[in-house]
Amino acid sequence: MDKLIPFTITDLGKITNHRNGEIKFGEKMITVPKGIDPLQFLATCDAQFVIFGIPEDIGIRANYGRPGAASAWNSAIKSIANIQHNRFCKGNQIVVLGQLNVASEMEEVKHLDFNDIDDRSKLSQLVEQIDKEVSHIIFNIVKLGKTPIIIGGGQNNAYGNIKGTALAKGKPINAINFDAHSDFRILEGRHSGNAFSYAYEEGFLKKYFIFGLHENYTSKSVLDTLKKIEDRVRYVTYDSINIRKEKEFEHEMIQALDFINQEAFGLEIDLGAVPNIASSTMTLTGFSVEELRRFVSFFGKFQNATYLHLCEGAPDLGEEKNDHLVGKIIGHLITDFIKSSTEKNESSSSVITKLIHQK
Repeated sequence: MDKLIPFTITDLGKITNHRNGEIKFGEKMITVPKGIDPLQFLATCDAQFVIFGIPEDIGIRANYGRPGAASAWNSAIKSIANIQHNRFCKGNQIVVLGQLNVASEMEEVKHLDFNDIDDRSKLSQLVEQIDKEVSHIIFNIVKLGKTPIIIGGGQNNAYGNIKGTALAKGKPINAINFDAHSDFRILEGRHSGNAFSYAYEEGFLKKYFIFGLHENYTSKSVLDTLKKIEDRVRYVTYDSINIRKEKEFEHEMIQALDFINQEAFGLEIDLGAVPNIASSTMTLTGFSVEELRRFVSFFGKFQNATYLHLCEGAPDLGEEKNDHLVGKIIGHLITDFIKSSTEKNESSSSVITKLIHQK
């Protein structure tokens, strides 16, 4: 893992706001000791969750989006470090592994123009380089039986998450994506809009569910593609749940779970699907933060929930007085995911049966 920049105990100390009578996550989270191989340390560490940052927005640029997602990692880790360590959630359940070193790649894209065909090809090539590094790191974390929590970057990194997990498991995995977009676009060179179609085409993704697809932003060609492979790729639209009220949020989560939970699955969250969250694709309409938190908490309960990826948040694109809010939302979602893991002893079939009965 040559491209990993380890997060140190000193780094944690610099971002933790100490206060008498309080214990913060930053005082309890675990870091890899200096001079120790990260994989050897993870293999012997009791903490289950491994936080890993990807401070890039190259995949977003390659998809003609607004840059800014590279800033999510710094915003998030500061917020996480200052969460209260208490009986509801404990910081020592987490190893802060570090971040992917993408400094040279980020410097290179400063001078690339998406509208230039040669530059667009270079952007895709840089995304492919990042794919390799992400999949390698995720492979190693999952192979050790740990649960990766990936922060930052564009949705392009879903490809590396899926590939790394599939290789560690020795078979294709499933994924559910809380997103306004399918990110299942044509194979035209890697970017943030085709992570799942590439993973599907290359055999790493078995089943895929898109939760909250926005009808106004999904092309006919994508809908036609999804129709042809509906035995393996399904979706429910935001409009059908919260606008026309044809479907119910909780019931659709159960349906999605029933579709993906036969195999290990990745939990993908595009923060741009939530209204007024600073991102490359900001929206004014969509599921609320509370609904997103319920979504993460629900799916995090199950043994097959193998990783959590929080992407597309871009604090640099928000108002200066509110640029910390993306990090705070990420902190909430991570603790929701960790808290829900304490309920993982219950089988998915029993949960589905119980919830249907409640309906």
